[in-house]
Amino acid sequence: MSHLLAVCAVRELHPDAGSVGVTAIDKAPVDGPVRVGRYGVYADVQADRKHHGGLDQAVYAYADEDAAFWAAELGRGVPAGWFGENLRVAGVDVSNARIGEIWRIGSSVELQVTLPRTPCQTFARWVGGDDEHGWVKRFSRERRLGAYLRVLRTGRVEAGDEIVVIPADAGAPTILDVFVAPA
Repeated sequence: MSHLLAVCAVRELHPDAGSVGVTAIDKAPVDGPVRVGRYGVYADVQADRKHHGGLDQAVYAYADEDAAFWAAELGRGVPAGWFGENLRVAGVDVSNARIGEIWRIGSSVELQVTLPRTPCQTFARWVGGDDEHGWVKRFSRERRLGAYLRVLRTGRVEAGDEIVVIPADAGAPTILDVFVAPA
């Protein structure tokens, strides 16, 4: 069964060397039911709204199976929210999700897969690697990206909720099909 492991929102804004000067990538699980509105998880923030957020990138989901891969690779824990995700999910192959498929979470929320995450320098700085450009390429090369989703039906979700995937057309591209790695 596919299910929601955690719903995450910004824990703290941090200064960042990027053009915005601050990042909201530091996310952590929220206890209990959490409202999901048209622009995402209640109490979450996107500091760089040019590249994150909006209706087509309202929610970012990451697979626990991919997080486990990175924990082994990096030799450290990668708790829910560490990738800046709003939803940590289990049993959903997020990076192979088809554009247009719908995720029904709990009893009310419906999300639609829209775009892959494109790793950026803010993400690289957050990870803390010595070579920020190396991290972006490494993350891209592994193709464990996660997906952005738009909110089709608002409501409340919480850890433990079942996720039912309503498939897109069989010919619809996957997240990985449309991903363009940063140069």
